[in-house]
Amino acid sequence: MREHDVTSWDGTKIRTWQAPGEGPPVLLCPGVGSGPESWPSLSERGGLLGWYMRGTMGSDRPVDERNISLDDHVSDAIAVLDDAGIERCVVMGWSMGVTIAAELALRHPERVAGLLLVAGAPGDSFDAMLPVIPKNARRFAGHLATRMLRQAGPLLDRVLHRVPVTDLTTFLLRHSGVIKPSSDPKAVTNAVARFLQHDWRWYFTLALALGEAARQDLSPIVCPITLLAGRDDVLTTAESMSGPVGALPQARLRVLPCSHYVPLEAPEVVAAELDLLLDRVRAVDFAIETTVGGTFT
Repeated sequence: MREHDVTSWDGTKIRTWQAPGEGPPVLLCPGVGSGPESWPSLSERGGLLGWYMRGTMGSDRPVDERNISLDDHVSDAIAVLDDAGIERCVVMGWSMGVTIAAELALRHPERVAGLLLVAGAPGDSFDAMLPVIPKNARRFAGHLATRMLRQAGPLLDRVLHRVPVTDLTTFLLRHSGVIKPSSDPKAVTNAVARFLQHDWRWYFTLALALGEAARQDLSPIVCPITLLAGRDDVLTTAESMSGPVGALPQARLRVLPCSHYVPLEAPEVVAAELDLLLDRVRAVDFAIETTVGGTFT
């Protein structure tokens, strides 16, 4: 994986990464604190690129720590695209990265050829959580739980930074209900090893700020969209994903027997759906290019 730094709008250094090889460009908008190792079927796919969120995994924390809003993440995405010389591409998002990907398409439709949104609601993330809780209490419960975890950040650091990532750790995690046993042990190990080393107060600070983004109106989006939801996801309900795109003619929804960690549990499906989306984008582009004045040539 090739990595280097780019400078975002406020001078913050953002660590961007790009998979080696050739392929159609695809921008991955990360979930909070996640990297390419969370996408085992795609991490070596030529053309895939992304970045690490502010203050995580090599990206600097902004001097003004208030600069972690949705606006800032979208600006970081544009900085990554501009640095790579990419004018337009398919954009993916996972978890809260779905909010970033959707906002990028809403604000800069000329840069987004298609959207693959995985296990994340388009805005209002706290309202999408915890399906076992009555709907009118989900936002409050999700917000409260995240605030409590932020307060516990120093304690989490002392515990999680010392957890050895071994075969036993991975086995227990895959059989705990957090990540399903269908996931590949090696892939889970790679994803967890760096994830456990976060500054957890900062991690939950990022989650709180991005979770404040309101539910997005996706009706202006006309590019092809694919949504992959986890049937057993406790962090994002399928309803919260399907509702905003139900009336869009270019939307495709697939519900998988997965938890929130769809990229780890169904990597082949993710890769296949990305290929299908790229085909749909090419078909739409071809139709537009061969249409002159509203009639086909």
